[in-house]
Amino acid sequence: MITRRRLLETAAVGGLLSATDTIFKPALAAGKAAKIGYVSPQSGPLAAFAEADKFIIDGFNAAAKAAGLQVQVVVKDSQSNPNRAAEVAKELIVSDKVNLMLVASTPETTNPVSTTCESEGLPCISTVAPWQPWFIGQQGNPGDPASWKPFSSSYHFFWGLEDVIAVFTNMWAQLSTNKQVGGLFPNDGDGNAWGDPKVGFPPVLTEKGYKLIDPGRYQNLSDDFSAQINAFKSGNVEVITGVMIPPDFTTFWNQAKQKGFTPKIASIGKALLFPQAVEALGKQGHNLSSEVWWTPSHPFKSSLTGASAKELADGFTAATKRPWTQPIGFVHALFEIAADVLKRVDDPTNADKMIAAVAATKLDTIVGPIAWNGAKLPPFAAKNVCKTPLVGGQWRLKDGGGYDLVITDNKTAPNIPASGKMEPIA
Repeated sequence: MITRRRLLETAAVGGLLSATDTIFKPALAAGKAAKIGYVSPQSGPLAAFAEADKFIIDGFNAAAKAAGLQVQVVVKDSQSNPNRAAEVAKELIVSDKVNLMLVASTPETTNPVSTTCESEGLPCISTVAPWQPWFIGQQGNPGDPASWKPFSSSYHFFWGLEDVIAVFTNMWAQLSTNKQVGGLFPNDGDGNAWGDPKVGFPPVLTEKGYKLIDPGRYQNLSDDFSAQINAFKSGNVEVITGVMIPPDFTTFWNQAKQKGFTPKIASIGKALLFPQAVEALGKQGHNLSSEVWWTPSHPFKSSLTGASAKELADGFTAATKRPWTQPIGFVHALFEIAADVLKRVDDPTNADKMIAAVAATKLDTIVGPIAWNGAKLPPFAAKNVCKTPLVGGQWRLKDGGGYDLVITDNKTAPNIPASGKMEPIA
């Protein structure tokens, strides 16, 4: 048995899950081995989302081995490609015969993996994708809510579009603008949901007195954003928003600067989550804003190690010499939930028992409480969704170089401390 002191040291230095022999019992006490599949975009334009994967999974494997537990994690790379994500999910189910699927990071990976698990009757837990793109994107006819159906084996935890819209507009309200908003929505799962005229940004912005200028969908990895920039300049846009992959925002922002377009506010989902993406902009990243799902200051602890959010983040930095990133907490939480599910099942090879155990989850994790209590999407309720808290922040250039992420709005989650106010882009 590893002592609590050793567990906390392990969490702080290596981010490992607990190696105590109680984590997976009684699930593995009878000699039933468990196999977990994990899919994420470890290469391609979305690879930044998976930066912490190896750190967490290596620690999990080492801790499980040290404790003599019969559990194996089989990792697959979606290569940031939906077709590849579906292909490797099928491999994990058919060839590797996993008992539980975990998947993270953007609808391009979570959706095809979850859909594959649904068709095969395998329990699947997903995260790091707003719940609407995850849910709507898997329906046979996303444009026909009457045809939507609940999922039987797939469960999801993350925030929703209603949360990011509230966070962004709360941040914008701190500054004086003309309420002209430019939208940057790509032709992918996220972009189509964020720009959707019924469930996305348009109706809420109209209700709050903003005018959205949406030049239309563009293809990911575009090299020319002249049309969008010209539309924003013509519309006297002072706020831009959207959901872009990191390389696309870098291209857009550099071209905007070259064309003399600098809005007062730029709140961009996805692209501005990662310190390396902001650092790549040099000094031009100052006061760019984004949603914030997890930081070292979040007031939650791991159900496995007892480590705080700060201890987990510090462990990542100590092990990799890289700044913490937001997906660290959610990848860790995936394995927290997996461990909790296995602990409550006497035979992990029984898919029905595993699905029932996933559905019954009620766990306090490093990203907050997880229980599948549903989310509202009129006229439908997505019962297998758990929402997690969301706040907003700005990247601030430090005197010595690099950037700090400052939480500037916490109205949607007051238990997460704010540390500053919004400032306009110079």
